Amino acid sequence: MSRPSPRHLPGAARARRRLSSQARRGELLDAALREFSSRGYYLTQMEHVAAAAGVSKALVYQHFPSKEELFAAVTEQVVEGFMGRLPEVLSKAGDALGAWRGVVRLLCDLVTERPEAWALVARHLDNPELGAPLRGLREQVTEVFATVLAGYYDPEPGGAMPSEEEVLEQARLIVPLLVGALQGLMSWWLEHPEVPRAKVEARAVDFGWLGLDRIRRGEWLPLASD
Repeated sequence: MSRPSPRHLPGAARARRRLSSQARRGELLDAALREFSSRGYYLTQMEHVAAAAGVSKALVYQHFPSKEELFAAVTEQVVEGFMGRLPEVLSKAGDALGAWRGVVRLLCDLVTERPEAWALVARHLDNPELGAPLRGLREQVTEVFATVLAGYYDPEPGGAMPSEEEVLEQARLIVPLLVGALQGLMSWWLEHPEVPRAKVEARAVDFGWLGLDRIRRGEWLPLASD
């Protein structure tokens, strides 16, 4: 009896081709990204990921002992992919406005190129119930952007000059506000794809810069009295 050719094998059998551990891990992360972004964390099960990757659930568990670890690895990959492109963007910025434009452009690139990755981040990154790994990622993102923002602090001559740590502390408070606003806008844009990217990008730059430029020059409203 002749043996069936590979193209006639069932899908699951074809998917169980021999891959290196690293290649298989990457395949599982891609499948998990699709499942988590479409179903959400709580509704996604390991068997869903296994089916999407065309492998057994046992094989998924060999690489990721729990759903929590799998989700953390997927989210880390998405965030690191974004953060890995940031240094090049900032190196070409030239000034504070250029840096802000570059960040917004990079974020729009992520939404355009990998909408499923953005859906995952927007849906889950700020969820405090998903454990320490995601909190660590949020803190990493905040610290990187706070450092960038503090580096462009340039108060008007004659104004009070706070210490570097005070500037960084203020930046850590501002970054979550900016990230939250951009997160909301990008999620809205995914639901309204008819809106041209150029308009979304321009309004995001305007919104952030009109406030950031005044803040970086040392302009603050006084704290409200009790």
